[in-house]
Amino acid sequence: MNVAKSGYRVFSANSTAACTELAKKITERLGVELGKSVVYQESNRETRVDVKESVRGQTIFIIQTIPRDVNTAIMELLVMAYALKTSCAKNIIGVIPYFPYSKQCKMRKRGSIVCKLLASMLAKAGLTHIITMDLHQKEIQGFFSFPVDNLRASPFLLQYIQEEVPDYRNAIIVAKSPSAAKRAQSYAERLRLGLAVMHGEAQCSESDMADGRHSPPCVRNTSGHPGLELPSGSKQQAPFPGIELPIMMAKEKPPITVVGDVGGRIAIIVDDIIDDVEDFVAAAEILKERGAYKIYIMATHGLLSADAPRLIEESAIDEVVVTNTVPHEVQKLQCPKIKTVDVSMILAEAIRRIHNGESMAYLFRNITVDD
Repeated sequence: MNVAKSGYRVFSANSTAACTELAKKITERLGVELGKSVVYQESNRETRVDVKESVRGQTIFIIQTIPRDVNTAIMELLVMAYALKTSCAKNIIGVIPYFPYSKQCKMRKRGSIVCKLLASMLAKAGLTHIITMDLHQKEIQGFFSFPVDNLRASPFLLQYIQEEVPDYRNAIIVAKSPSAAKRAQSYAERLRLGLAVMHGEAQCSESDMADGRHSPPCVRNTSGHPGLELPSGSKQQAPFPGIELPIMMAKEKPPITVVGDVGGRIAIIVDDIIDDVEDFVAAAEILKERGAYKIYIMATHGLLSADAPRLIEESAIDEVVVTNTVPHEVQKLQCPKIKTVDVSMILAEAIRRIHNGESMAYLFRNITVDD
């Protein structure tokens, strides 16, 4: 394709070579060249972006894969988007397969909803549309003031199970916590397999963390108002005598339980993100004890932080299958159990359809609200 006449450009906002692999695969499928730009860190660690060709009046797609240095990648994306905006690009569309800070999408005590902050920053920098994949919570789309296409990796992972897992008909889909049950149910129904759910004290799901603002009221000097004084040394009591709020009982998890029969079966644990793998390793051990003879982990985003490759290699897990939304070639060298599924095909098709003004419905065939 003649790039000059295509009406759009595809740029990579990454400063490291390992992170541009997905961008190269996407442009190869589109038949275009990767846009000429330079992204680098100065000696004082500031991010600098130089766009080496005209983008005036064109639709620009910025592909940004997120490496371990998340904050640098975000700054690279913001600076490039703003550089393209000030260069009079018509539309600036971010292709962010793994959206960072997606786990920080709920208010927790005195924290903040960082995902909402990031959405606002991207809009301010000049982005007009985002293509992403398997957001941690689908409600995150509501944080943005522009369109978001949340693609799914499940068709590729389902295909891998059917083609690469021997005797997959003898498998059972496992949710490692009740919060992952909907995703696991979706896989089980599509593969016509059974479903098992793990629950108990070995799990530490997000829903178990306090997510309200329940601080006691400030203690103020009320000496001028008789009857409103708090008893000394009792800051937790109600500020008005005679008013007592019911106390929420503390949670106590039951012993680990596997709801479903995994004996003599292949256990396939599905999730959206695999980062710290301690929970997955513990789940694999429990499943082995319950009689599962082979254990697979399926996840869209393989962050695989810290000692994840070593822990996987030493665990009862037989194989970890992730997509290439996040670069993990180093981890694959450390652990041969890690396998990769390429999703560049659907990202390239999304770019083509958006540029041509075609419907995106084809990419969401048979996708339900719970998927």
